[in-house]
Parts: sequence; structure tokens; C-alpha cells
Amino acid sequence: MNKKIVLALGGNALIKEGQKGTIPEQYVNAYKALKHVSELIKRGYKIAITHGNGPQVGAIIIRDEADNTSYDLPLSVAVAQSQGEIGLIITQTLKNQLMTNGINRDVATILTHVVCDKNDPSMKNPTKPIGPFYKTSNTFREKGISFIEDSGRGYRRVVPSPMPLDIIEKETIKLLVDRGVIVVAVGGGGIPVYITKKGKIESIDGVVDKDLASYVLADCIKADQLIILTYVEKVALNFNKPNQKWLDHITVKEAKKYLKEGHFPPGSMEPKIKSAIHFLENGGKRVIITSIDKLPEAMKGKTGTHITSNTFILPRTKFHT
Repeated sequence: MNKKIVLALGGNALIKEGQKGTIPEQYVNAYKALKHVSELIKRGYKIAITHGNGPQVGAIIIRDEADNTSYDLPLSVAVAQSQGEIGLIITQTLKNQLMTNGINRDVATILTHVVCDKNDPSMKNPTKPIGPFYKTSNTFREKGISFIEDSGRGYRRVVPSPMPLDIIEKETIKLLVDRGVIVVAVGGGGIPVYITKKGKIESIDGVVDKDLASYVLADCIKADQLIILTYVEKVALNFNKPNQKWLDHITVKEAKKYLKEGHFPPGSMEPKIKSAIHFLENGGKRVIITSIDKLPEAMKGKTGTHITSNTFILPRTKFHT
């Protein structure tokens, strides 16, 4: 095998719908989710794991806003905290599973900075949903907080989400993955930063979309496949409508067409499809979008939405700071 995969875990992998999201709950969910990842590791794949942080970073901000006795947390610091929290749960759980199965592979979490444009239009137009779902929008209206209705599942707070351009730690991550280390990186989309004219790193107050950052990581480490795990088994056209249609396999051309027609909601399926398009147009071989419990079947081609390029592959794009 020895093929490289970037595996993007959705926010629902650790906190299920209806759960409060306690640490014990997250450990239980991680154990169930990572069993499927362990199977890929057994087969010799080299893997970088990314993850969402919407529920966790939302909880951090809620706690911060409710506490008037401690210092305020910028979003960038909240993202860093969520990387540590989720990285601990994933690495500890996965390492224990590998040891139980007699597999000697190191697992490491890397605090990851993602380069963005500090003047990205999203800084003035928040689009990234974080935190829990609410049945009504009253809470947000009363506090003057930006919000959206998220794919028929309720209302969520939204924050700025600049586009990822590069990854500061990309060479370190690639080195480790190439040597067989299972790396947890770009957690929650990474800590958004920009590079000053003097070459210094400065934080941006926002949350990068995990799926878009996963594509950048996959490109940087020259991964063969990008697997995006979410709350549905397959991508659908006309989602949650009477004429809903599940997609088994589409090409980049078809993905662009459906994206233009507005089938994929912003902040939900849209960034996943955009990531797939970018990855395949820059040399990637295959993208799979499915749910965590269907990962084994999806790897065999039995389920999930599989996205591939057309009859040719464009050369890779290099990212620069």
C-alpha cells in the first residue's frame, strides 16, 4: 500500500447530535470512529488526520463570554485550544487501539498555523458556523451575533472564515507522514495567520474551514486521496427535498456544474465539494465523501460519493507565503 491519505473528520465524529459534548462522550465517540481508521493503518496507508472543531470552539467561546473574571480569548487562541483538546482525544485513543492490535506506529498532533489573507472578504462577512444548534434564532438576534440556518438542522453562530493559502508546518508534517507517523494536523482548519511584509507571523481572528484546509494539506504533502467524513453517507442533489438524489460518482466537471446550480449549502457541503475540485485539479487521484461508519465500505467502492478528475490531471499548484 504505502499510499498517502488525508482523512478529514467532521465535527460530528466526536460530538453526536443531541449530545452535550462532554469529554467522556468525545472519548467514546472517538473510539467508535477511529476503529475504522485503524483498519486503514493496518493495511499500510500513510495517513494525516484533520478534524473539525465547530462544537468545541463554540463551547470555548461560550465559556469565555460567560466568564467576566478571566482574560478574553481571541478566536485564533480558541482554535489553538481546540486543537490541543481534540488532538489529545484522537492521538490517545488511536494509539491505544493500535497497541491493542499489535501495531507499532507513532501518532502525533501538530499545532498547525494556516496562512490566509488578512483582507479576505469573509472577515467582514462571517460564514463559518460554530457551536451548538439552536431551534430558534432569538438568542443570536438578542445578542447581535451573526447566524445562519444550517442545512435544516437549526440555527448556528457564524464567524469569519478566511480562505486557506498555505501551511506553515507543511514540511514537518510531510516528513513525519512519509516516515509512517500518523499525524493529526490542521485541526479545526488550523490557526489562521498572515505573513507581514517583514516575514513575521501574525494571527487572524477567525476560523478556517476544515475541509478547505484539508485540501491544502493534501496538496502540500502530495497525498493520493482525500477522504472527507461527514454526517451523511453520500452527497445529494436537492438535499432534504422531495426530489433528493444521492450521488455515487461524479467528475470534477459535474461537481462544478452542481456547485454553480446551488445544490451545496455554504458552510456545509459547499466547502467539501470545493476542496474536492481543487484537490483533483492539482494532481489528486480520488476524493471520497461519506460518513465515518461507512468508511470501510466506501474504501471498497460500495458506498459514499466518489469524485474523480476528467480524462486528464492538471499539474500541482505551489502555495507561497
